Amino acid sequence: MVVLHYTTNDDAATAIRTLTNPEREVSAHYLVGRDGRIVQLVDETRRAWHAGASFWAGNRDVNSASIGIELDNNGHEPFPERQIVALLALLGDLRERYAIPAENIVGHSDVALGRKVDPGPQFPWRMLATQGYGRWCDPPYPTPPAGFDLATGLALLGYDTTDPEAARRAFHLHYLPNHDALVAAAIEAELAHCLLHPPSSPTTRQG
Repeated sequence: MVVLHYTTNDDAATAIRTLTNPEREVSAHYLVGRDGRIVQLVDETRRAWHAGASFWAGNRDVNSASIGIELDNNGHEPFPERQIVALLALLGDLRERYAIPAENIVGHSDVALGRKVDPGPQFPWRMLATQGYGRWCDPPYPTPPAGFDLATGLALLGYDTTDPEAARRAFHLHYLPNHDALVAAAIEAELAHCLLHPPSSPTTRQG
């Protein structure tokens, strides 16, 4: 799997110093700069310290089962087009070599509930999904069957539902970042069902 992050730094040089400082106990396999430059920091065969305490699809040691990619971004700014183009190229290479399913390309916020929010609400998840990286559904969403349970749906998507509210917040951040809480709550079950059972559509993707 691949976990996407942002650095929270204002420049790539600062991020590289942080990610290569053993005293910080944080690292990633790759850094993608705002200018589209890709820097490999950790060999893909080695475990990087990027996910921390985390969970995805039954795995509680995400660091040992994933490649971590840091995006040079301070957490408040849009991601430049050339940075996303470079990310797509990197993801394409990783997918070809490791056969990574689309649904296993996720954000730090998806695997570290309540601790992390990166890559944040500015990240273009929909655009990535149209290229085959990640899940997405566009409205109108199909009506889920009677008795559809949101927590079960989120668990099937991969989330840790030990704390159902934390799972909901992470789900909203990834798929409904521009909706207020009331609107998100009104459509969350429909969206989760759509992601699990996507209709045939150019804007609906999964692995």
